[in-house]
Amino acid sequence: MPRKDLTEAAAIIAGGGSGLRMGADLPKQFLPLGGTAILALTVQRFLDTAFFTTVVVVVPAAHRAGAATLLREHLPADAQARLLLVNGGATRQESVRAGLMALPPGTKTVLVHDAARPLVSSKIIEKCLRATEQSGAAITAIPVRDTLKEADADHLIQKTVDRDGLWQAQTPQGCKVELLRRAYDLADRDNFLGTDEASLLEHAGIPVVIVEGSEHNFKITRPDDLALAEGLTRKRQMMKIGHGFDAHRLVPGRPLILGGEHIPCELGLDGHSDADVLIHAFIDALLGAMGEGDIGRHFPDSDPRYQGISSLRLLAEVVGLLAQKNLGLGNADITVVCQRPRLAPHLNAMRTNLALTCGVEKTAINIKATTTEQMGYTGRGEGIAAHAVVLLQPLPA
Repeated sequence: MPRKDLTEAAAIIAGGGSGLRMGADLPKQFLPLGGTAILALTVQRFLDTAFFTTVVVVVPAAHRAGAATLLREHLPADAQARLLLVNGGATRQESVRAGLMALPPGTKTVLVHDAARPLVSSKIIEKCLRATEQSGAAITAIPVRDTLKEADADHLIQKTVDRDGLWQAQTPQGCKVELLRRAYDLADRDNFLGTDEASLLEHAGIPVVIVEGSEHNFKITRPDDLALAEGLTRKRQMMKIGHGFDAHRLVPGRPLILGGEHIPCELGLDGHSDADVLIHAFIDALLGAMGEGDIGRHFPDSDPRYQGISSLRLLAEVVGLLAQKNLGLGNADITVVCQRPRLAPHLNAMRTNLALTCGVEKTAINIKATTTEQMGYTGRGEGIAAHAVVLLQPLPA
């Protein structure tokens, strides 16, 4: 639902171009970014803000059916009720006009955004919308930071351009609907072709305020832009961190299993499975990073299937869950708190076991053993505890 503190607002996603500079078989807005079409990612940004009663998506007529399919596949069903799909024109100006004509009656404010700017933030969208409502028209832009040179046809520098007061235009660009329609009417009478909505408003003498955008809100135009967007998307996605902790009591008559290794000792860890406290902490960290609860939720001690089971088998199931979510282990750091026996001779074998089960290089697994200087339950030899921290990252598309 739209925000009650905002008037009836709509967004137009301008994706009617062919994207020839990308050199791909499909228009750039249909290319994948992190496994999802750029168009779907951009539309989702505007639907997620909940500021808009309607989001009009303008696409090339030849790709309308494909656009409808990918939006249906990637967007929630409840959000799709706010979408309108229309055919674009030969120019951006004609495409945005088609979106403008499709707006529902009563729409007061509209934001126009390039379909090929999928990294726009909800903060920028809201800033632009509020500035539009306050001033009548607003454009997102960033200050020009690099030195500008003016050159002739032979690429010889003629002069350095003063960059003070210069801004690089971005989208969204917002306007009161009645003002944008007035600007379009004047452009038609004057046969004026603008490069963006702000240029049409300038031509009509309508003041436009600037809202500062972001370097990340760039337009994907060339292959290098797509590679940069992939890197930024991957960086955002990979920050999935989890922490796990577990402790088990040492008792006679049980084998001591740590990291999948049998450790010679007169005592073993008590538990429903093999009570491998190291792997249990590791599993909890993995599940935590995925937002999937804890080990007890997935492998309850009331289930006879897990009686005496190797914790490496439990870990393998969790690794399978990671794959289903298109995630892989980046690295893990595990600390075992144990007064005795001495674990240093076994750490390398433990790392090998975990790395093989997770399908990663052994260097991605770090295991340390420490004591509490005979303090507490681990120091008195009553039990063993373990902490684990993991970082997950998306698998390659």
